[in-house]
Amino acid sequence: MVSSLHRGQLAEQKAGAFLRHQGLRVIEHNYRRPFGEIDLIARDGETLVFVEVRKRSHLGFADGAESIDWRKQRRLRRTAEAFMQQRRWNGPARFDVLVLDADDHIEWLQDAIQDA
Repeated sequence: MVSSLHRGQLAEQKAGAFLRHQGLRVIEHNYRRPFGEIDLIARDGETLVFVEVRKRSHLGFADGAESIDWRKQRRLRRTAEAFMQQRRWNGPARFDVLVLDADDHIEWLQDAIQDA
């Protein structure tokens, strides 16, 4: 039996490979701060992309974007701000969500998390 942690790690590896295949350059995995974590950080040309990876094993659960509530969005934003300050980034940035279903088909939701 595969643990949920291991499933999550496998999903993130597949998501990273998918992004690279799409022409993005993954620059960070599991960027952690005390207030949050970002699964993947990539460059899409001149745009910094913060990526939340969601693995869906059952169809009955909310889709990837819907599963990211306002608390998680706030943590993602704070963590992204910390990364941009650390790297002195002042260019464009966006939040994407990659959803892997039970068969590992990937749905890429670009610019999925926006300011309210």
